[in-house]
Amino acid sequence: MMRIDYAKLSPKAYQGLIACKNALSESSLGLSLVELVYLRVAQLNGCAFCLQLHSKALRGRGASQEKLDALAGWDVAEVLSPREAAAISWTEAVTGVANSRAPDSVYQPLREHFNDAEISDLTFAIALMNAFTRIAVAMRQ
Repeated sequence: MMRIDYAKLSPKAYQGLIACKNALSESSLGLSLVELVYLRVAQLNGCAFCLQLHSKALRGRGASQEKLDALAGWDVAEVLSPREAAAISWTEAVTGVANSRAPDSVYQPLREHFNDAEISDLTFAIALMNAFTRIAVAMRQ
């Protein structure tokens, strides 16, 4: 059971997160990549609600079940494109920034697949989903 209805109790803050999500849905990254990033953040943060939500969204966008099943082991499963792999590697570094410090060795490969605006959007997408998953887990959504 959810602890409190944070969206109703903090509507302006919640709407700010939604506005960010809506802006990112128009990014040149593409919704499929953004959803893949969201799903990986949900996996890393153990958010059951978000896992279900983003898996369903990806399936609706045509993602294979094989890709969804292998995402947690993406670095050995070889189911991601090089662009997706760079994004997911960055996702892990940013999500675990307290330990990873977002190293250059993970950042530099992004430059092969994304322009500066896309790297910025990707980083916002990762940060946004970390905010959503942390709130959802803390409030038992």
